[in-house]
Amino acid sequence: MKLIQKYYPKLTDVQLAQFAQLPDLYKEWNEKINVISRKDIDNLMEHHVLHSLAISEVIRFKDGTEVLDVGTGGGFPGIPLAIMFPNTQFTLIDSIGKKIKVVDAVVEALGLENIKSYHQRVQQNKNKYDFVMSRAVTNLQELVKISRKNIKKEGKNGLPNGIICLKGGDLSEELRPFDNNVAEFPIADYFEEPFFETKKIVYLPI
Repeated sequence: MKLIQKYYPKLTDVQLAQFAQLPDLYKEWNEKINVISRKDIDNLMEHHVLHSLAISEVIRFKDGTEVLDVGTGGGFPGIPLAIMFPNTQFTLIDSIGKKIKVVDAVVEALGLENIKSYHQRVQQNKNKYDFVMSRAVTNLQELVKISRKNIKKEGKNGLPNGIICLKGGDLSEELRPFDNNVAEFPIADYFEEPFFETKKIVYLPI
């Protein structure tokens, strides 16, 4: 928890309590359904929770914003961002049903009312959102192809509606097709831990 408070000292008591529950919840569920690698579960707060919250450094979602988290896995980045932005509506989807089972259990335990979750592929989702986000699900060209249909035309945030991804490493080849339309934000600009040295937020307006 100290790690989260280090960067977010103004969290409410409710938010602090919700973040504090995450390690035990994920350790318990990870024993039943493996959504985080066994060797990484002790790094949950840094490698998964804080990593997810990096998106909040690029955009502060306005109340009423609707966000689709594609391939959410165990609920990242959706669950930490739903705690951070209680007035933003998050829809979390994954093609693997047992992962959504974990998401549902965590959401219920935390009392989060701004999350809906579904066992589905993005190709099956016909709804519209302000943003589509993902964490290392597929390459950006493929993600644009399958999720462009889900992005609303009219926006309400500081950034135009589009796609936000958490990615790592050299992205020059992957991003070349998008010319100058795509923006990269090094997470090391926001968080000093070595884990984030090669991690980036990628934003593409649609």
